This record gives sequence, C-alpha cells and structure tokens, in this order.
Amino acid sequence: MTGDSEDPNADVQYHLEVSEADVADTVLLPGNPERLEKIVDHWDDHEIRAHHREYRTATGSYEGTPISVTSTGIGSPSAAIAVEELARVGSETFIRVGSCGALQEDMDVGDLVISTGGVRQEGTSDEYVREDYPATADYEVVAALVAAAERLGYDYHTGITMSADSFYAGQGRPGYDEFEAAGADELVDQLVEANVKNIEMEASAIFTLANIYGLRAGAVCSVYANRQTGEFRTEGESRAAETATLATHLLAKMDEIKHEAGAERWHPGLSLSE
Repeated sequence: MTGDSEDPNADVQYHLEVSEADVADTVLLPGNPERLEKIVDHWDDHEIRAHHREYRTATGSYEGTPISVTSTGIGSPSAAIAVEELARVGSETFIRVGSCGALQEDMDVGDLVISTGGVRQEGTSDEYVREDYPATADYEVVAALVAAAERLGYDYHTGITMSADSFYAGQGRPGYDEFEAAGADELVDQLVEANVKNIEMEASAIFTLANIYGLRAGAVCSVYANRQTGEFRTEGESRAAETATLATHLLAKMDEIKHEAGAERWHPGLSLSE
C-alpha cells in the first residue's frame, strides 16, 4: 500500500501537483512545456499554478472565460496521465495544441489541422480499451475550433490524425544508422491513400480517454512538415494557440446558449452570432 505522498487519488495530483482550485473546466494540452508561454500570450491574464516534471500548468482568462493550460511532454503515456489527473480535479474539456507532419500534398507548412478522429497507432489507449474502439474528437470541440479558425482567417484542414508512439521508426522515418522498421517504407503511402491528414503523438489517446470518461476533447496542430513534399519549418505555432484559445471562449458561449435553450448538445439550430 502506498503512502499518501504517492497516492494518485489524493487532492493534490501526484504528477501534475494541481488541485481543484488550480484549473479551469477547459484545459489546453501542448506537449512542449516551453509552448505554455506562447499560449498564455493570447490570454488576458494568467498565473502559473504548478510545474513538476514535464507538466507545467497555468490558469487565467480570455474574454471573461476561465482557461487553463497543462504541458504533457512527448507522447501518449504522459498525455494520458495529464487527462487522468486533470479529470480528477474537475476539468471536463481538453484541447491538444501541438505540431504535426502533414500527409496530403495540398497541406502547407503553417496550416492548421483540426482532428475529427485518430488512428490509434500509439499503445497507451490499448491499455484502456479494445483496439477496435474508435478515437473520436468531440464534435462540439471540433465545431468551436473550426469557428475559431474561420474567424481568425487561418488556413485549416479537418480529418483523421494518426498518433504514433515513435517520432522516428513509428512515423516511417529512419532510425539511428539508417535503421528501418518493418513496413516503414509503406506507412506514409498507406496513410495518404486512406486520406489521413497528419501524424503526431498524443491525440488519439486523449480522444479515447475523454470518450471513455464522458468528457470532451479535440486537437489543433500546426503543420511543421509535409511528408510528401519534404518541406519543413517550425511555423504556425502561435496560430494553433490562438485558435484553441478562441475556441475555448466559443465553447463557453455554446454551453451557455445550450443551457438557456434547454438543449443537451450543440446543434445547427442554435446560434453563435455576436
């Protein structure tokens, strides 16, 4: 039996070191802890609430809407820990804000990809549920992200994302000393043929856990590379952060309108007009 300091169900969460008072209902989930500062630049105010291991958490507001951000580090295992512990302290909506490699030739570096679902190439979600369980983004979160990208005038794409557990071999790249994993030479072509839009490393696990727990999740990623054209630039990071921030505000408005209309879910009959 573990001691209280190691109890993952304690009021202050073991890995994130946050409590219920530290986080808002909606949390943005970048991988890189350094991305936190770029995200909060779009907010009206913020306060750092915790920093432990790869997990940095800040909470503030945007246009009167409470909002939090927690970095997750690289990969689905640590992202799943973040979702688990944030859910335990009351957060209900999660938006991954990241970078990705685009798969379709018409996707430019700097564009945004708003995920509607995920190919579960990562292994973390397999620890939770059978492999044929779908990893789907919440349609309200997708709608809010699309509305935000439209209002901001950013180029975006929607569709299926593949989440991998490896940046190199698992994404069809050569490993050390030109090592190639089995099937690596066919992976990208197969994904392109299936109209998968992009590759990253966390979205499908976040979607799966959110669906299991009855929570909402989505993802918006900046295209850093196009795997067909070979183009690579670290561009568009701020666009993803701004889009996710505005989407959080729009989700809050959607929830308010739903409540006033007595509707359980957002639908086209409800208006988000200013």
